[in-house]
Formats: sequence, C-alpha cells, structure tokens
Amino acid sequence: MMRFRLPANPWLRAVLVLPFLVTSALLLWWRGPDWASVADAFTIVDWWWIVAALALNLLSVVARALAWRTVVNQALPKPHAPFASVFSAFAVGLLGNAVLPGRIGELARVAVLARGQPRGHGHTAALVGTVFAHRLFDFIPAVLLVAYVLVTARIPDWAVVSLIAVSGIGGVLFALGVASARLNRRPAPDIVGPVRQLLRMARQGLGVMNAPLAAVAAIFYQAVGWTFQLMAVYLAMRAFGIHAPLPAAGLVLLLMNVATIFPLWPGNIGLLQAAVALPLVSYGVAYPRGFAYGLGLQVVEMSVGVGVGLLFLAREGLSFAMLKRMPADTETDEAEDAGEVGVDEVRDHAGMPG
Repeated sequence: MMRFRLPANPWLRAVLVLPFLVTSALLLWWRGPDWASVADAFTIVDWWWIVAALALNLLSVVARALAWRTVVNQALPKPHAPFASVFSAFAVGLLGNAVLPGRIGELARVAVLARGQPRGHGHTAALVGTVFAHRLFDFIPAVLLVAYVLVTARIPDWAVVSLIAVSGIGGVLFALGVASARLNRRPAPDIVGPVRQLLRMARQGLGVMNAPLAAVAAIFYQAVGWTFQLMAVYLAMRAFGIHAPLPAAGLVLLLMNVATIFPLWPGNIGLLQAAVALPLVSYGVAYPRGFAYGLGLQVVEMSVGVGVGLLFLAREGLSFAMLKRMPADTETDEAEDAGEVGVDEVRDHAGMPG
C-alpha cells in the first residue's frame, strides 16, 4: 500500500509544512476574531469544569481502548494481549496523532502492540486491519449523534450539508468494511501473490465483523467513549460561561470531528476553532468567546492524548525519535509478513475456515 511520506531531511520538511503554517496564520489574521476579546474570555474560565472535562476525556480514551481490544481479540489468536498492553499502544497512538502530521499515530499503535507478538505470522498486517475496523465502529454512535443533533440543535445550512456528507461517506466505508470481512470466509485461490496475501492478512483485522456479539461489544464501548466526550464538550462550555444546551455540545463535537478529518496543518488550528465558534453564534455566543472556547477545548482534547501518550511511551521504553520511525517500521513488517507467511498458515492462526 502506497502512503505519502514526508522527506527525511528536516529542511525539506520545513519547506513543505511552512506554506500551510503561513496560510493558517494569514487566515487567522484576516478572518480571525477580536484577539483582545479572545484573551478576555480566558479570564473568566472556571478551571474546575476544565478538570472535570479532562477526567471525562480520559474515560473516553479508556472506553475506546476497550473497543479496540475487542477488535484485536477477534483478529489475533490466543493468548490475547492484556488490556494494559493494548491501552499502552493506544495511548502512544494518540500521542502520535496529536504531535505528528498525517494521523500516523494509527500506525504507531500498531507498531507498539506488534512488538509483543511473534514475528512472521501476519500479525502486523492484521493489526492494521483492526485499526480500520475500530474506526469503522465510530460510524454507529456518530450517526446516532448526527440524527439527535439534526432534530434538536440550531444548525447552519453549511453544517447540515457537512454532517450529511460525512455521514454518507462513513456509511459507504462501513458497508465496504462489512463486505471485505465477509470475503475472508471464501476459500483462497491456490496461487496468491504477495499483494493479495498482504490484503488477506489485513482483512483478519476485520474478523470482528463476522462475530456479532464482539461487534456489538465494540460498538457499545465506542458509544460510551462518544458519550464521555460529549459530556466533556458540554462541561468545557460551562467553564467558558457558555450555557448552551446539550444539543449545541453535540453539534460542536460533530463539527470538531469533521474539521479534523483531513489534517491540513498541525492541529488544524484556526479551522477547528472556527468550526466550533460559528454554530454557537446562533445560541447567542459571541464569536470571540466561541473561538476562545474552541482553543480551550482543543487543549483539553490534546492534553489527555499527549499526557497519557508520553507516560506510556516511557513505559514502553521508547523515545520520540523512535515514535516518528514507527510508521516506516510498520510498513517493513507488513512486507515481511507478505513475503514470509503462507496463506494456509495465516488462516490457521486466525481460526478462519478453509
């Protein structure tokens, strides 16, 4: 699988990233809020609400890690990885997504968890599949939240179009994931090339789609994670003196996710805050205060991922430099899996029918 990779030379990286940073800064200067009003909004913050929001975000991370562990257990043979190992890998992945471009933290968590698995059995490729399946299970709670928000919230027209479009794309991906998982039940051809073999191993990660009870459990944990995150968004509103109702918090949570789907620049700072502040105007929230709230909310979200990620990065005995190399290591492991593992061996380890 081909992936875009930034050049190793730090000067070339700077040349590539600098235009996005300059564009972001110009947009914030040209279309940004009254910065004095933004600064004033931080003077009234009730920090106890922020502490409560941080705690709820941490609970959300735990719930999502439980969902991923459920998916992983269906993809890999026993003995299953303990939850501590899965959570550690998940936390390192959150750190990677927060501080590195392109959401490569998803591959970083695969690399961390694969370190405890035997080599040459297709486990790395299967774990890549579990990340995809885990993300697909976001679709169910997300579409329920979209329906709730569409019925109860005051939504600008542009936001309605965005939410419907993203929900449609999510539905297509979910359907493709289910269909791909069912292909695993078919017998493999006698002669299989390395690319097809690699894809087959990656489909092991979608095995949870063929296990209804495990799939329901994973969706439940994801829904719990979304609920905790929704409540964190709501409490953070209270911290900034915003007394909008729960549907407004649901709208903010959805638009935050839409704004961060494509990481155009680090953190999508500015774009995310605009996506938060603009819909709150219809609830009587001044744009500068909504923008300040968006900044605070992003700090709350990132601080949990970065703080927990750094803690578990140290637990794994890894450095930040090693974290940046993990996506390339994952690709190497996938290539080794494709070249070394026979299809029958993959099927035996995954417990799939022949």
